[in-house]
Amino acid sequence: MQVSEGSENKKASLENLTGFDGNHPPEPKLIDTCVHCGFCLSTCPSYRVLGKEMDSPRGRIYLMDGINEGEIPLNEVTAQHFDTCLGCLACVTTCPSGVQYDKLISATRHQVERNYPRSLPDKLFRQLIFSLFPNPDVLRVLLVPLFFYQKLGLQKLVRGTGLLKRLFPRLAAMESILPEITLKSFQDNLPDIIPAQGKKRYRVGVILGCVQRLFFSSINEATVRVLTANGCEVVIPKTQGCCAALPEHQGQTEQAKALARQMIDSFANTGVDFVIINAAGCGHTLKEYGHILEDDPQYREKAKAFAGKVRDAQEFLVSVGLTAKLSPLANQPLTLVYQDACHLLHGQKISVQPRQLLRQIPGVKLREPVDAALCCGSAGIYNLLQPEVAEELGRQKVQNLLNTGADLMTSANPGCTLQIRKHLQLQDKQISIMHPMELLDYSIRGVKLEV
Repeated sequence: MQVSEGSENKKASLENLTGFDGNHPPEPKLIDTCVHCGFCLSTCPSYRVLGKEMDSPRGRIYLMDGINEGEIPLNEVTAQHFDTCLGCLACVTTCPSGVQYDKLISATRHQVERNYPRSLPDKLFRQLIFSLFPNPDVLRVLLVPLFFYQKLGLQKLVRGTGLLKRLFPRLAAMESILPEITLKSFQDNLPDIIPAQGKKRYRVGVILGCVQRLFFSSINEATVRVLTANGCEVVIPKTQGCCAALPEHQGQTEQAKALARQMIDSFANTGVDFVIINAAGCGHTLKEYGHILEDDPQYREKAKAFAGKVRDAQEFLVSVGLTAKLSPLANQPLTLVYQDACHLLHGQKISVQPRQLLRQIPGVKLREPVDAALCCGSAGIYNLLQPEVAEELGRQKVQNLLNTGADLMTSANPGCTLQIRKHLQLQDKQISIMHPMELLDYSIRGVKLEV
């Protein structure tokens, strides 16, 4: 009788546990493919910094399984282990058993956001991020006070005191990666349609991005020039918004779906052969639209068709070939180090193509850093939500890049660029970091770099 009563009490307590709901929880079949071999541990950035089993892919999969089975609660302790995951997907590349950790952590993130009540400060900070970054028009309004914050010397004063970091470490992390705001940040200089130079080979759409559009508009302009110089007519719908990468990676289900639908609609009836993106994180999400909208009967097929047209700019140019003549970037051989963005390398399996393009530029020599596949710590907004781990990863990444002795660094993701620039400044290193599309653009136009 006592055993029976104890079993009933245990069953009742398990039923009262906060856990996953029935809306696409982590799939048990995918969980079961993990044989707990541990190959993922050495490549997992959060495990390498924190050193805890539950902050590794293997440990998180164990937690997913326990929550699925009602044996482990979804609470502050378990949620924090999911939060420490950068979503870099290095474990997917490494896993000998083919565990689809990307699908597992994506499903888990959406479950956490629906079923775990975050603290008020955490909730408010996340709401601030999701209200600003996926809305370039709103973010552009905020740039006005930030412009004067920089120009009037307030930024230097705030950083010098160190008070912000002590009082509000997450806000300090956000402020620390703030790039220089210029008048170009307030402008949209690209027309709706830009004709191809010479014989037209393709009609392509270009996605401007959010951070890229405001802080790295020169990269978008360079991308358009490279595409048109290689026979592409470029279409840029002004109705396009955020690609949904940020909310999708952080489990903001409805916001991600709404932004994906808006993006699909903005390119409807444009007649483009391909949709080109020059930011790694955005590209990975755009290619996942079929999964994001799989439960939407109105957009399911549209999403699959759209995702099938998405190409990273470097991936596209290698596949169709360059027709424009390339010139040297400097009067002497130029040594470059290419930084692999995680969602390009692990998410889209694009690694060879950027190097192939860069090697076509006369006089360029490429060097490879140690731990090239290790995340820089940016990971979307990870460096804002988990600044301590991100700081260590950023320091390691920049040191490995510097150790190559390269004259110039190049990266194909705005988040990586901001993170690397920050840590270069912290180490007082005066080395530039540019997007591969900028280097190709300079080479095509015959512009020489000063290095």
